[in-house]
Amino acid sequence: MMTAKGTFVLAAGGTGGHLFPAQALAEVLTRRGYSIHLMTDERVRDYGKSFPAVETHIVPSATLSLSKPWLVPGRVLRLYEGYRAARAVLKRVQPLAVVGFGGYPSFPPILAAARLGIPSCVHDQNAVMGRANRVLAKWADAVASSFPNLQGLPAGAGAKLTITGNPVRDIALKEKAAAYPAFDHFNLLVFGGSQGAQFFGEFMPKVFAAMRPEQRVGLRLTQQVRAENMEEVSKAYRAMDLDCELNAFFMDMPKRIADAHLVICRSGASTIAELGVIGRPAVMVPLPHAIDNDQLRNAESFAAAGAGWVMPQASLTPESLAQFLTSLRSQQGQLQQAAAAALSHGKPDAAERLADLAEQLAGKKRR
Repeated sequence: MMTAKGTFVLAAGGTGGHLFPAQALAEVLTRRGYSIHLMTDERVRDYGKSFPAVETHIVPSATLSLSKPWLVPGRVLRLYEGYRAARAVLKRVQPLAVVGFGGYPSFPPILAAARLGIPSCVHDQNAVMGRANRVLAKWADAVASSFPNLQGLPAGAGAKLTITGNPVRDIALKEKAAAYPAFDHFNLLVFGGSQGAQFFGEFMPKVFAAMRPEQRVGLRLTQQVRAENMEEVSKAYRAMDLDCELNAFFMDMPKRIADAHLVICRSGASTIAELGVIGRPAVMVPLPHAIDNDQLRNAESFAAAGAGWVMPQASLTPESLAQFLTSLRSQQGQLQQAAAAALSHGKPDAAERLADLAEQLAGKKRR
């Protein structure tokens, strides 16, 4: 149902990295009196349960990769089907503007908006612009970036660029600048999405095994572990008498971050944004083999602010990380300084800034 102020359509890939900043914008725009429609893919069932949308539209989409040219015709056809579906929704909903958050499911809605003359914006969460957004930047009226030095921005698109930061959800803003925990124990949080959880589930038991028993005393571990690895990881930690809480998914992850002295994680854009808003230092192990090395660039930006340490997976060993954690744990001042540096990197008003930009677009006449 339309509100008095009108409707925005948000388009995003169905992973948390794309949906979480879209959700943060939706929360702000809803408070400002607008209604929200979401266009995404089937993965929204895992990540979009709390998304404040009047309707969620599953739009056909596909990646375009020249490495498998025999698949290109079918994928182009699927994108065209997505374009037609998105166009039909936009003609029915009549949004004030469309905001895309990357991933190929945002491709059809932004193209359809351009063809219909509806103002649009693409937001990129990472320090390196995603492939879909690089193309869409040429069609969109505005480009929003999480990082001040956005790599991969197409020529001529710089005039459209606004630095907003990466929006974080209300659940993370509740923990904004949370007081750093007292050092009664050493609280360590380990997580990393599905692929990260797989790696850390195999790697971290070896790290703690590389510590002497007295070095594990007082350590409290919270770790995301994939369901299929849970029994094996639990058994390893029980054998070490390690104080730990394991789960396949933590619904209150921002609270877990706030309770931690140190986080070990991948370096996806939403993770970096929430660490910055809450103010916690991190050891970051970027996802290897990424096409654009976006996680590495995200991690380097956070580390350059003094907020964390980048440890490439290829060169990381259980013994080196065990030694690093044991040493860092005793350096309370350095941890507190890194936590303060994390806050300096964060942008808690990013969702408000992006909402301002969306409203500015909504005020433009249709092309």
